[in-house]
Amino acid sequence: MATLLIVDDDQMNCDLLQDLFSRQGYDVTCATSGREGLDLFRSINPKVTLVDLRMPEMDGLTVLKEIRALDPHAAVVILGGGATDAHENQARALRATDFIRKGLSLDILVEAVGRISQLPRPAMATQSPLTNREIGEQLGESVLVLDDEPLVCDLLVQFLSLRGYRTLGARNGQEALRMLDEMHPDVVLVDMIMPGMAGIDVLRALRAREYPGGIIIMTGSHNEELLQEAWSLGPHELLVKPVDLDRLLMAIQLVLVCREC
Repeated sequence: MATLLIVDDDQMNCDLLQDLFSRQGYDVTCATSGREGLDLFRSINPKVTLVDLRMPEMDGLTVLKEIRALDPHAAVVILGGGATDAHENQARALRATDFIRKGLSLDILVEAVGRISQLPRPAMATQSPLTNREIGEQLGESVLVLDDEPLVCDLLVQFLSLRGYRTLGARNGQEALRMLDEMHPDVVLVDMIMPGMAGIDVLRALRAREYPGGIIIMTGSHNEELLQEAWSLGPHELLVKPVDLDRLLMAIQLVLVCREC
């Protein structure tokens, strides 16, 4: 009996899909959040995982990225309610096994899961989990967001993740520097005004480490002396809060292009 994990924040969808696939002979387990889904994925090692694209806190693409870190060959089907072509392209880039838009016939979903469940599972016993650096090499450019405001940090992480960047967040300077050694991000976004280790101290630490990536400052401060000191440490861009997201994307793209040049 093939094991099936369903990750969907809508309890009714979970119940309907569980009933549907249980009748097809699958051993079905459901999760109503991305984090719960990842915990279950680790514990039951499902044959196939169905993940809803649109979920609060942790969306389907982020769940897919985390699963890829645990098992590069896991069978993952994204259920794309209201999805755009860009969403599907991002899911394909992350090597989703299939991408099925919600609203299509359930027969199509059942057929896809049946086909995937018959595929042999690659042996994983000799493979160790991918490191953050290896994930970045597989999934494209990476960004580290440093902001002590949890809501701002989480929103920026989600915004950039949905646009194809492997993005992680840090809430303080010490945490960011620890993650820097493990993640080796291509770009770091640094909030200038933070308690404890201020953004200017993080910039100094990055320069002392000869960090080769791009640095983008985010600040709501108009302290000229502070801003001049920050510029003297050679960031690539300074964005005024509240950050214009289109300008942020353009700044990141320019930084990455300049690095390649």
